[in-house]
Amino acid sequence: MDWKIFSTLFLSIFLSMLGQGIVVPLLPGYAHSLGATGLTIGFIFGAFSISRTIVLPYFGNLSDKKGRKPFIALGLLFYSLVSVGYVISGGIVALVIIRFLQGIASAMILPVAQAYIGEITPLNKEGSMMGLLNISLYAGLSAGPLIGGIVNDLFSIEISFIIMGILCMMGFLVSLIFLPPVRNEQTRDHEKKKIPRRTLLKDKNIVGFFTFRVTHALCIGAFWTFTPLLAHTELNLSGLEIGTVITMSVLVSALLMAPMGILADTMNRRYLIVTGGTAITISMFFISQLHCTWQLYASALLIGIGGGVSMPAILAMSVTMGKDKSAMGFIMSILTMGHSLGMLTGPVITGLLMDLVDFHTAFLGISIIMTVVTISTFFLTADKKVLIAGKSPDLQ
Repeated sequence: MDWKIFSTLFLSIFLSMLGQGIVVPLLPGYAHSLGATGLTIGFIFGAFSISRTIVLPYFGNLSDKKGRKPFIALGLLFYSLVSVGYVISGGIVALVIIRFLQGIASAMILPVAQAYIGEITPLNKEGSMMGLLNISLYAGLSAGPLIGGIVNDLFSIEISFIIMGILCMMGFLVSLIFLPPVRNEQTRDHEKKKIPRRTLLKDKNIVGFFTFRVTHALCIGAFWTFTPLLAHTELNLSGLEIGTVITMSVLVSALLMAPMGILADTMNRRYLIVTGGTAITISMFFISQLHCTWQLYASALLIGIGGGVSMPAILAMSVTMGKDKSAMGFIMSILTMGHSLGMLTGPVITGLLMDLVDFHTAFLGISIIMTVVTISTFFLTADKKVLIAGKSPDLQ
């Protein structure tokens, strides 16, 4: 394992996620101050997911052919430059365009970095390395809102935007300097005949990974969007208590990533996916039965556990699959696209169900969907090549 490359990518992801975490929680209030309605705020946030979802497969596939460094470095540079747009933006349309462009930049960073780590990861270490890498993602998203709130209180939201741009520029410089040139990238199987991408999309394992990732993100999107509202209206919790609930869900996942990644290298990975999926299912069920504070905290704890247990296993299986098919970037981009789709549709589906019936039925329905997807993923990912590292003769 090349720890210089790993450390560089870890730091780059952390800096970009930290910058995003600083700004995103402040955007609704900033947009509202510019005259945005609830619908236009939805467009501002949706623009990011839409653009990222559209271009993810393209960048993932292209990075398999052209190398990882150019996309990671350019993505961070583009992210930094676009961040400046927040400072000079004067209206809602400008914010939508900025978020759309940031979605494109984001598609060049995380999945390509994950693919890079996947290719240099030694056999039987897929889970532990991907779990360790994911700490950078969750740590950045956890610390960002806290730092952003402090900066906004002491200075202004414009300073928060500038800090995001500086952090991403630092990530760009780190990647540019410390990642080796494309010709020296430690990739695997580039001489191996490429499998058509349409064929990969029909692979039952990839279908299982994608479906689980979409549904997991759908649950997260519903939880992050409507839990603050329910906590305030149903339980009369303070802003601090609501913030604690959301932070708990992220921190628990971050703390579990490394140990669960190690576990994913020593046991049948499907069991970890089922365990995580079950925890998420129960979390949504607790929200559907929400009557007291302990149910809310239990839900936050369980959704954090669910992600922390299942994601290292999903990523480890994806790395194993990527090595076998010589399509690491493409597969990682498909997983990230699943996350974007879930985060985009989760609030919409939940809100629609809440309008048609009530929040109890809405979250009960999501709980049932998560149950069905968890069971189906268990059967779709039955291929021994991805269950436990080192089991595929093609990879040894």
